[in-house]
Amino acid sequence: MSTQKTHTQDPYQEVLVSPRYLAGSDWSGEAGFAPVSHWPHHRLDDDDCQLLVTSPDMRIRIGWFGDYFEPWQISASEDPVSGHRWTASFSSHMPPEIVAGLTAALARDHARVEPGSDQRRFLATPSIYWADKVQPLINAGWTRDGGAERGTVEFVAPDGQAGVLIDNRLSGRDDETVTLWAGPPGYGTRAKAVFTARTPSHLVAATAAVMADPTPVVRERQSISPRVEHLVTLTPVASAPEPETARAPTPLDVRRTAVTQAVQRAARAPRTAADLRVMAAQSRSAGAMQERPGSFSPAAAVRSPVGSSGRRHGR
Repeated sequence: MSTQKTHTQDPYQEVLVSPRYLAGSDWSGEAGFAPVSHWPHHRLDDDDCQLLVTSPDMRIRIGWFGDYFEPWQISASEDPVSGHRWTASFSSHMPPEIVAGLTAALARDHARVEPGSDQRRFLATPSIYWADKVQPLINAGWTRDGGAERGTVEFVAPDGQAGVLIDNRLSGRDDETVTLWAGPPGYGTRAKAVFTARTPSHLVAATAAVMADPTPVVRERQSISPRVEHLVTLTPVASAPEPETARAPTPLDVRRTAVTQAVQRAARAPRTAADLRVMAAQSRSAGAMQERPGSFSPAAAVRSPVGSSGRRHGR
């Protein structure tokens, strides 16, 4: 789908990548943290976890392990000191815009308390129906793979380059039961998001919905793997014109406007005293002609000046 690279293409050129699930990482992770930018940030430079973002009550933890194969480690617990109730991890090639689908849902859940209960939606019991986890993918046209192993359910994107695997054979509360994947197999191309069994269904669905979103994402051209480039559409980001903003007039602008208006008024008015005397004489002559019986109208008088064809006929 993408054109082949030529020597004229700038490797640092920003391009729109579609489908987004094949865009890979931007290696900053900023998009994934954006929905929780108002939460406390803890920088742990001496630990494997380089950045830890927590909810204000410390029950949600979003860790960034930048040097790991799975740099995103997200979990939730009943209270700040208890073990996690569920976890989700994202591999290094998962676009952070898709991670943001989960972090945005967590931010919404944390801000909302169920009426009459201290229980938050991010700790809700998962639905017993597996379809509730992947309904956004079904709505987007992803189809069920009939070749999936017994006890599992798999849906695949229309291009065959992304999918979701639900493993119903596992029963342990910490078993990894839902896997979202994208890209060809291999360390440098396959992106994965894995959710454990007690992850609330609506959080998996929120992540899946962003994964299926057809809106492209921005990347530098050189960040797209050569093994993936033929599978994506790359559109150069056009430089948008800067919007025109109104500014207050300067003193010079005011003077120029005043001069222009004065010139326009002068063009509509008599320019000299002689012009005024001529106009007055014409007005008096027109009045005298109106008093004579059978005289021409003022308009006719103007059209018949002295020395016109009337004198020539009298000769």
